[in-house]
Amino acid sequence: MLRLLGLRRSAHALIASSASFLRPQNPNPSVTGAAASALLRCHPFSTNRAASSTVSDADVRKYLGYFALVVGCGAATYYSFPFPGDAKHKKAEIFRYAPLPEDLHTVSNWSGTHEVHTRVFLQPETLGELEAVVKEAHEKKSKIRPVGSGLSPNGIGLQRAGMVNLALMDKVIEVDRAARRVRVQAGARVSQLVDALREHGLTLQNFASIREQQVGGFVQVGAHGTGACLPPIDEQIISMKLVTPAKGTIEVSEEEDPELFCLARCGLGGLGVVAEVTIQCVDRHELVEHTFVSNIDEIKKNHKKWLAENKHIKYLWIPYTDTVVVVRCNPLSKWKGRPKVDSKYGKDEALQHVRDLYRDSLRKYRVEEKIEDSEINQFSFTELRDKLLALDPVNKDHVVKVNQAEAEFWRKSEGYRVGWSDEILGFDCGGQQWVSENCFPVGTLAKPSMKDIQFIEDLKRLIEREGIPAPAPIEQRWTARSRSLMSPASSSLDDDIFCWVGIIMYLPTSDALQRKEITEEFFSYRRLTQRELWGEYSAYEHWAKIEVPKDKEELSTLQARLRKRFPVDAYNKARRELDPHGILSSGMLDKLFPQVETV
Repeated sequence: MLRLLGLRRSAHALIASSASFLRPQNPNPSVTGAAASALLRCHPFSTNRAASSTVSDADVRKYLGYFALVVGCGAATYYSFPFPGDAKHKKAEIFRYAPLPEDLHTVSNWSGTHEVHTRVFLQPETLGELEAVVKEAHEKKSKIRPVGSGLSPNGIGLQRAGMVNLALMDKVIEVDRAARRVRVQAGARVSQLVDALREHGLTLQNFASIREQQVGGFVQVGAHGTGACLPPIDEQIISMKLVTPAKGTIEVSEEEDPELFCLARCGLGGLGVVAEVTIQCVDRHELVEHTFVSNIDEIKKNHKKWLAENKHIKYLWIPYTDTVVVVRCNPLSKWKGRPKVDSKYGKDEALQHVRDLYRDSLRKYRVEEKIEDSEINQFSFTELRDKLLALDPVNKDHVVKVNQAEAEFWRKSEGYRVGWSDEILGFDCGGQQWVSENCFPVGTLAKPSMKDIQFIEDLKRLIEREGIPAPAPIEQRWTARSRSLMSPASSSLDDDIFCWVGIIMYLPTSDALQRKEITEEFFSYRRLTQRELWGEYSAYEHWAKIEVPKDKEELSTLQARLRKRFPVDAYNKARRELDPHGILSSGMLDKLFPQVETV
């Protein structure tokens, strides 16, 4: 706003100075005598005869042109930006001069792609406090949208009118070692829960890429790991305690209200505030991770076997190359002895090509800041990739070079790693980013359809045809089906398997213009994949990555697609019964699942 007001004032100054430019007057009232005469002689339109006699008609026309240009630019600026006193810009004036209230909280998601300001950000410490908070909000019909750690790329938990966060309700309540179950408050982070389970010899069955989610959010958006025999995270939930606006605190499970349980396990925070969950665990175990580089021909030949043989497996496809990074993990007990974990190349050798590209790119883009070799040598691979992409993030040719360097890095990083499952199954995703991840059925484990590989082939062709500056990786994972009705991997058939594919663009800079360019490029990329691939493969986006279109027609199309896949009427009916005033909802939820008024 300060910048805009400065431009506006400059416009006033330009108009005023231009008008006075033609007037034969002393250009500086404080200057008199000989000094004033000297100044007047320098004025191109001065009344001083000696000076004016040297001005030709061409000069007059030239300066008149300058004058017209200045006045035109000044007028355009005047009417383009708000300025104090203009009635039509009164709102802008208020925001310009009113200081931000002390009680205003700024809440953004981890990638900084969505942000809200709110005066209502509640953090109860006990179940009783949470119940009181929900009851009061219900009576006053005031919003308190449940929000977790803010890790979702689409900010699904954000609500400007008000939010409730359970970060202070993070206790592990009970561990049943014999039944391998844990009851935990929903505000606990996954990393905290895993640490608490360790002393009991237990862990979670599967993990997403990171561990910083709150347990409630981890469940509610349908998070998943990888492994065609392992379902998404919501399937690990045995029971849930929901604090609802209309019915108070209720417990749901397969025994107690199974229909609501199947809706609420992946309920997007719209059916109640998840206060506690009971999770089915597994014995803590070590995994052997094998990372190696493959290509499309090898993938086609071995894909069915690899899906069946490996407990966890994922592919990292690198656009504009023939490189596929395969990461597979299996229990150590399946191996005959511990494998040799040393890679053929050392860390420095694996990073050398990426470091060299960074040094060359610094010279190419004439980066003025001096970065010493010793500093470059301290950067991790993901840090180097972010720094490389930040130099020219939407230039396809530059991104291709970065991808090629990444392919070389993975070729020299092949090898084995042994560790506990909660250590091995994580993945360094890099810095802030835009992500779109979709899920689609790919047959059964006994008879995979191979549509997952066809999808990637079509996607890579699309990227190359359109010249999309698509960075690596395109991440591909698999899960078994979920019985949660709102899960993208929902199915009534026990042996169905689903593929999850994520496309990405990093936001490696804080420069607003660069971030805007990357954002526009990403949404163009996403729209192309949606238009050409989603319908053909029956693909639906992960709830934590879905974005609500601004265009009404696109929104209507999205709503129709969601109705085709999910029990929207049953979900909305449950919302009306449990939260009739919509205090737990948000603009995003209401747009995805508009409520139909009943008479």
